[in-house]
Amino acid sequence: MRVSMEQAGDQFEELVERAERGEPVIITRNGQDAAVLRAVEATDHRPELTLEERRAIIKEIMARAPPPVPGEPLADRSHDFLYDENGLPV
Repeated sequence: MRVSMEQAGDQFEELVERAERGEPVIITRNGQDAAVLRAVEATDHRPELTLEERRAIIKEIMARAPPPVPGEPLADRSHDFLYDENGLPV
């Protein structure tokens, strides 16, 4: 299908739907072919991981983490100075 830029602006959504279905859509300017509208092919499809694979990945990440530094607060306790003993902001 060939369509002028002016017509393409008026029916853009329809043209995108046609391109997604695989129909070639050529946009013209002053009667000359200017652009081709086509669907984008999915390139970032990741396979589903099994529970065991996910656990193995987490285990590997945890093994690479540096050990806690003695005397420094753990990350899960690092915000404690912001709150009093009742859990209210200081």
